[in-house]
Amino acid sequence: MAYLRIPSSDRVIEDAESIRRFLLPHGIHYERWPVAGRIDRDATQEEILAAYAPEVEALKESGGYITADVVNVTPDVPHLQEMLNKFKQEHRHAEDEVRFIVKGRGIFYINPENGDPVFSIEIEEGDLINVPAGTKHWFDLCADRTIRAIRLFREKAGWTPLYTGDAIASGYQPLCFGPNPIATKGFRIEQAAAIAV
Repeated sequence: MAYLRIPSSDRVIEDAESIRRFLLPHGIHYERWPVAGRIDRDATQEEILAAYAPEVEALKESGGYITADVVNVTPDVPHLQEMLNKFKQEHRHAEDEVRFIVKGRGIFYINPENGDPVFSIEIEEGDLINVPAGTKHWFDLCADRTIRAIRLFREKAGWTPLYTGDAIASGYQPLCFGPNPIATKGFRIEQAAAIAV
């Protein structure tokens, strides 16, 4: 489950529906896909794409995506830090950045154009996010430096980061809560309340 954080107001949202509603005005699509017992998280790219074929095909049709692959990042990837440094700078893409997380965790920081404060969304296994083309953002991995994700593209060559030249990202350190978040002093954790009927 994702965790959304607004650092300027020390606010954390961890309920999936509340996160979805928060992201919609920013044009960001978020949802959860069922993963329990679906496929081994360490399966081959082909096996993962086959297991999620119905969802991937629906996304291709609705979003005009023509290709999908699986990216696999671990601490053993050669030159990992150099690769991460490229994505830790504020940038945009000419097309949507669509990710479904199969394994691991990462964190997107979004810098809204409308003047709203910067916010982050930590994504993990089962989270689907679509950051639309032109959105100013940056990305980092959490402490385990592992992520495996299905990616969708409108161009076979994929996308290239278009750097804004703004150093804003240097003022933010990745804060990942992980699968068992603990309310950090000064943070307000928002969850949906269960109502008995």
